[in-house]
Amino acid sequence: MNSDTTTVRDRALAEVADAVRTHEQSLVALSHSLHAEPETAMQEHRSAAKTASIVEDAGFEVTRGVAGLPTAFVATHGNGDLVVALCAEYDALPDIGHACGHNVNGAASVGAALGLAAVADLLGITVKLVGTPAEEDIGGKALLLEGGVFDDVAAALMAHAAPEDSVGASSLAIGAWDVVYRGRPAHAALAPWEGVNALDAITLAHTAVGLLRQQLPPGTLVHDVVFEAGRAVNVIPDTARARYELRARTTEDLDHARRKVRACLEAAALATGAELELTAHGADFADLRQDEFLTAAYTRAARSLGRDPVDRRGEVMASTDMGNVSHVLPALHPTIGYDTGGAHHHAAPFARAGNSPGADRAVLDAATALAHVGVELATDTEQRRRCLALLADRRRTEAASP
Repeated sequence: MNSDTTTVRDRALAEVADAVRTHEQSLVALSHSLHAEPETAMQEHRSAAKTASIVEDAGFEVTRGVAGLPTAFVATHGNGDLVVALCAEYDALPDIGHACGHNVNGAASVGAALGLAAVADLLGITVKLVGTPAEEDIGGKALLLEGGVFDDVAAALMAHAAPEDSVGASSLAIGAWDVVYRGRPAHAALAPWEGVNALDAITLAHTAVGLLRQQLPPGTLVHDVVFEAGRAVNVIPDTARARYELRARTTEDLDHARRKVRACLEAAALATGAELELTAHGADFADLRQDEFLTAAYTRAARSLGRDPVDRRGEVMASTDMGNVSHVLPALHPTIGYDTGGAHHHAAPFARAGNSPGADRAVLDAATALAHVGVELATDTEQRRRCLALLADRRRTEAASP
């Protein structure tokens, strides 16, 4: 690295940190506002509007409703050839609100985007803030990826709230089905033999999958929940509805598990005479593959802020639709830690910690660290060239596809 590049990098690192500090109050206010008004998947209208308005007021060009998702948006600043995306999450969980810390995640990405916007011309980059709905349900990032929102992106970054700072972890691939068994109603006392019992079908399916679990490899999980299985005790249930969710270490393992679980569901239909309907629920989430350079750059940045991320390479966390993005382009998804009282994601105590002083610091530190990663990528000639070459390869492959 020559002295001119070092000077540009040092100047940019100082400027992005200053920019995040300048916006400190609005970033913390955004995190608190998202936390106070939690909205679930595809209902995040106020959350998306709040998030987009901050960068729009800062001069970003905002496009709402991208890829056919009403609560998604894209906001861009700059016109450099290196497009760096920050993924902003803002959906909450039903009933328990922001028990996965997406208010912190979203505000941190906004802060990083504002930090990088301050040096976009200096670095020759385009900053692209992507508002990504429905991570907790149908996988907004996967749908935005399919919709072309990441087609010009060279690298995608975000940080996720957690009880600890960590880098490098993978995640489980995940897929889900909405399951319906349709039988035939009959009077449960006078002529039960004339009915086809959908409750029996759902019971057999649940039992068969339960027995299957012994033969599933480590890291492969199946969860189910029954929404409906009859309405009157004296009527043979003619409809049963459930959702099955499968997780595995890789997308290949997920496909293998899906075939086995499907056989269990079909066997229940065969045994009872009920008809089976399977519908994919949202997009599959791929396993997360974090970029080594981006991870190393984030680690350096976090340490410069007084944090010491735990290296979780080789370990897996739950599931994220950032995995889909990471299969297509260089991606970063560390965790940013604060005191959650010992609670883990998807628990009410985790939600209660989401507007604490520790969570506020996490917003600002993650914003600064992510912006630092963008600066390192833009000023490292070899890594910048690598990411742009990968982007060019993707475009050639897409152009050659029928």
